[in-house]
Amino acid sequence: QVHLVESGGGLVQAGGSLRLSCAASGGTFSTYAMGWFRQAPGKEREFVAAISWRGSFTDYADSVKGRFTISRDNAKNTVDLQMNSLKPEDTAVYYCATKPGGIRTEVALYIYWGQGTRVTVSS
Repeated sequence: QVHLVESGGGLVQAGGSLRLSCAASGGTFSTYAMGWFRQAPGKEREFVAAISWRGSFTDYADSVKGRFTISRDNAKNTVDLQMNSLKPEDTAVYYCATKPGGIRTEVALYIYWGQGTRVTVSS
């Protein structure tokens, strides 16, 4: 069982930056792929970014490429999401999640989820 806790959300103006962090405990964090997802009001949860267990491979949704960066520190059991040039359409609750094996974009493949952290981008 892996327990995930997100932090770092908040209110920011368009064009600003936020850094989200996800702390993991339990399980074998260093051998799991990690992903960030988001869910805006009235919308389905969607993939944002993912990173392989060694950090060698990453993947991003087209909507965030060039603006968001995912990273992980296996020594600290953390995975971060640096979000730059934020837009109002980035407003959502952001979740980190983990799965064994390689990185994937499908929500249903991720086994453990955090409780989410809210990001609001004002125009």
